Amino acid sequence: MTDASRPLAARERAALADLLDDLGPDAPTCCEGWSTAHMAAHLVTRDRRPDAMPGYALERTRVGARLHAHAGRVEDRLRTTTPYPELVSRVRKGPPGWLPGGWPVAQLVDGPEFAIHHEDVRRAQPGWEPRPLPLPDADRLWSAAQLFARTAASQYPGGLVLQRSDVPGPGKRIRAGSDVTTVEGEPLEVLLWATGRDVARVAVRGGAPAS
Repeated sequence: MTDASRPLAARERAALADLLDDLGPDAPTCCEGWSTAHMAAHLVTRDRRPDAMPGYALERTRVGARLHAHAGRVEDRLRTTTPYPELVSRVRKGPPGWLPGGWPVAQLVDGPEFAIHHEDVRRAQPGWEPRPLPLPDADRLWSAAQLFARTAASQYPGGLVLQRSDVPGPGKRIRAGSDVTTVEGEPLEVLLWATGRDVARVAVRGGAPAS
């Protein structure tokens, strides 16, 4: 299997593990308060601790606060008790096949997830630049961006439209309404915007976020 034929999740996981190895445990990330060691512990917890998953899925809800706190405690304990090289090795290996994270369907979620976290680490380092992506990868991330944008739409009082800048075509309406906000960029950039990353290189036109 050539590298290009491997699933997006596998390629992003491997590239992120390489970067974590290169940077060591104390490099910054774009996630506030997180070093590369925090990122590695988060990814291993996400892979291997099903009890932490509800805390991630419900992070932004009132009912999920306690569950999210549990996930954070699991991550902190893992980070402080496991040597960093071992954490990165576990990131690289991924979850064992008998855990939900190791099931083939998880690849559908893990591709965008690992692309986001790869950029969280890349873009916190000096001299970063956007990276070109093959069209199939961009299409996959565009689909994910539309899903995440439905949550981001709550920040805007009117309509919301996403517009790809890498291929021609009509925009994707996320929410109808007057005073439309249009967010334009390449799929990875729009995905980063939709997940709250300030480093996303997008053009936002029209309405303003709700105060």
